[in-house]
Amino acid sequence: MYTKQEIIIRSHREGKSQRQIARELHVSRKTVRKYLFDYESDLTSSGNKESTLAKYLSKPLVYQSGSRVKLKLTREVQAAIDKLLEENRLKLRQGLRKQVLKKIDILEALHGMGYQIGYTTVCNYIRGKEGKISNKEAFIRQEYLPGTSCEFDWGEIKLIIAGQQVRLNLAIFTSAYSNYRYALIYRRQDTLAFLESHVSFFAHTGGVYHEMVYDNMRVAVAKFVGLHEKEPTRALLQLRGHYQFLHRFCNAYRGNEKGHVERSVEYIRRKAFGVKSSFENQEAATAYLGTVVERLNNTRQQLTGKTAMEMFALEKRELWQSPGPLACSEAAQLRADKYSTVSYRCNRYSVPDNLVGHFVDAKVFSHKIEFYHKNRLVATHNRIYGKHQWIIDIEHYLYTFNKKPGALKGSVALTRNSYLKQLYQQFYLNRPRDFIDLLHYCHLHRVSGERLETAVSRIAGTCPIGVDTEKITAILGNKTTPQEILPAGTTETMGMAKKQLQQVAALFI
Repeated sequence: MYTKQEIIIRSHREGKSQRQIARELHVSRKTVRKYLFDYESDLTSSGNKESTLAKYLSKPLVYQSGSRVKLKLTREVQAAIDKLLEENRLKLRQGLRKQVLKKIDILEALHGMGYQIGYTTVCNYIRGKEGKISNKEAFIRQEYLPGTSCEFDWGEIKLIIAGQQVRLNLAIFTSAYSNYRYALIYRRQDTLAFLESHVSFFAHTGGVYHEMVYDNMRVAVAKFVGLHEKEPTRALLQLRGHYQFLHRFCNAYRGNEKGHVERSVEYIRRKAFGVKSSFENQEAATAYLGTVVERLNNTRQQLTGKTAMEMFALEKRELWQSPGPLACSEAAQLRADKYSTVSYRCNRYSVPDNLVGHFVDAKVFSHKIEFYHKNRLVATHNRIYGKHQWIIDIEHYLYTFNKKPGALKGSVALTRNSYLKQLYQQFYLNRPRDFIDLLHYCHLHRVSGERLETAVSRIAGTCPIGVDTEKITAILGNKTTPQEILPAGTTETMGMAKKQLQQVAALFI
């Protein structure tokens, strides 16, 4: 507008030519000619020179932007944005509402494809496609001292694990001062996951925050007392008593009172699983989540100009000293049934077959279950969260197989182990006792599946039809015959006597 005024004034007040005005103002002669032509057109229509000049000089510029050629937002870029928006709609239909890409994620995806385009252009295009109007809420900004406050919250995700869609949960911690984030994946939002996530977080930080902030989650709030008071759960009291931190509950339906972690749940879920949501197992998903969170913690923040990792290094000195990890598990006493399994939460886990009819003590964690008999660890299984599933370890049935070799072929214990099933069908189909002897040997000498597979491959490479137990044990480094697992009730004297007889027999081999 200033340039337009200078052109009109220098032309009509000072009588300068178009060439001279263009040279002095460093603009194109076409621009000078356009403004003079517009002014003369207005002057012709009104006839009053003074009023026309004042009105024209104060009139804002109007650009003809509708006919411009879009240089960055080409048809190719529009097609790429439309494809990402269609993927968002597909996720919504699949129930993945919280894992759709936002506009900033779409911009980063376009940059990853090699398109140089601005954020405003992307937002304007998407706004035109969707036509949404957002109702924004006002918030009051807070200030926090280093190490004083950390917020915790759950977040739900849906991932493809081993080809099946499963519903998992994120346990996320966010520092109010540094915005440092930490996240883990659990099957359920239960008490064990709540306890273990805190133990893992405090071990990771190497210290304890002065105050932990929670919403009204059931694993933290036992019951409401009055209008605003809440009674903490026993699990939260255990954490408080061990790590000696204070806690604060948010008001109902006021997630903005812990806005850092509310934002982190949405942010981590998009950045980690908005792009990739298929994994071989839960451990691979957890490892991938760790790399994403580490990258986010090393990203420079707009407000402070520092990374969350840099700011966390400063506040780490202000954390209270951690007393060490809290032992967190659930205990249960279970009886082994006729299948030598114990039932826990509608699922069955195998134990050694000499414990049929006996009680075993279960120590339950979020990811595994340990079984003890007379204070001795007898079995460990990964915990499952389905219903009516069986977790069977073939080594728990070796004594029974020794008495019932015919039951081996169709047993669940064999069919659940793909490699052993293949080995049995290929080399031991008509020799179940030899296969049971091999299993005895591997159990007694702690032979891993990798060592066994290597030994079998070595023999099969030289003599494909000559694979047997004797050759395998020779390759593994011990030519003695496998010892027989003693049945339940065998006395210590009988066990020692049998062991001595086996040692004497080995001298003649």
